[in-house]
Amino acid sequence: MSQRASDLLTLTREGLYCPLGRFHVDPTRPVERALITHGHADHARAGHGTVLATPETLRIMAVRYGEDFCTTRQEAPLGERMRIGDVTVFFAPAGHVLGSAQIAIEREGKRLVVSGDYKRAPDPTCLPFEVVPCDVFITEATFGLPVFRHPDTRGEVRKLIDSVTLFPERAHIVGAYALGKAQRVMALLREEGWDRPIHLHGAMEKLTELYKREGVPLGETPKVGAADRKTLHGAIVLCPPSSIQDLWSRKFPDPVTAFASGWMRVRARARQKGVELPLVISDHSDWPDLCRTILDTGAEEVWVTHGQEDALVHWCGTRGIRAKPLHLLGYGDDGEAEPDPGHDPRMEEASA
Repeated sequence: MSQRASDLLTLTREGLYCPLGRFHVDPTRPVERALITHGHADHARAGHGTVLATPETLRIMAVRYGEDFCTTRQEAPLGERMRIGDVTVFFAPAGHVLGSAQIAIEREGKRLVVSGDYKRAPDPTCLPFEVVPCDVFITEATFGLPVFRHPDTRGEVRKLIDSVTLFPERAHIVGAYALGKAQRVMALLREEGWDRPIHLHGAMEKLTELYKREGVPLGETPKVGAADRKTLHGAIVLCPPSSIQDLWSRKFPDPVTAFASGWMRVRARARQKGVELPLVISDHSDWPDLCRTILDTGAEEVWVTHGQEDALVHWCGTRGIRAKPLHLLGYGDDGEAEPDPGHDPRMEEASA
């Protein structure tokens, strides 16, 4: 009898579970054995027994949660096949953040690929996405609506540099998620010729130092001290998104508030958040790349974990690809989370 996809992966209250290997993928609760796609908190949680992940993801988890984030840890070098129970697994680059990976699960000629979060756009801070041909492709849909078509990130970074040139007396405060997005913005700034210090909120410091240890060139990135803020005319400062609107940011000289996120594609959301300089920089695939990736894998079946699931499922149906939404809860909290309930990005864009 041919191997069924449901034999390889099924849903439990903890999330995706492989009964033949007795492991979960990115579980939302502590489990005995977890395979982790990447280090964002909505996919990589502390408290598991054994964690299998790329070396970089394990180091990221140790920085975020402490060295005792799990009982035992095991490195998964990219491309190396490992036997776990009655299945074979291997990890492949996902292009999302440093160490991010897709996880392929195989048995008797059947292959499922759990992509985690991924993007196809270039990123100087991590390995590019690698297409893994498969029978079943399990994808996110954070930006799974046709309205989401991300522009070239270099043009967005140029907007930031040009604004600093235009307003040299003002500090530019850029909200960016502390893992991945912040370091990508820094690296892109360096590639576009910004050779001055890039100042960091304290929450950015440890992960940025980890990126530097991993060989990512980010240049001088001093932490902002309380007494420094009023002196940073014409500086670029990176901070968590929540900090661009709190008292911390108001101590800078006439600050320009910026926010690096795929959601900045919707102008109404930028206005809602009080963002003066929206930067459409996303670490997720946009609509064209989600569709392209599904076709590239050659998958006959697609499962959509979270995001704008219905639109992508419908698109698959128009291409003769079987698809279903999984409605997984607990994902989407990596700085580009879902819009507020009841808000339709298509309506917001139309009214913008």
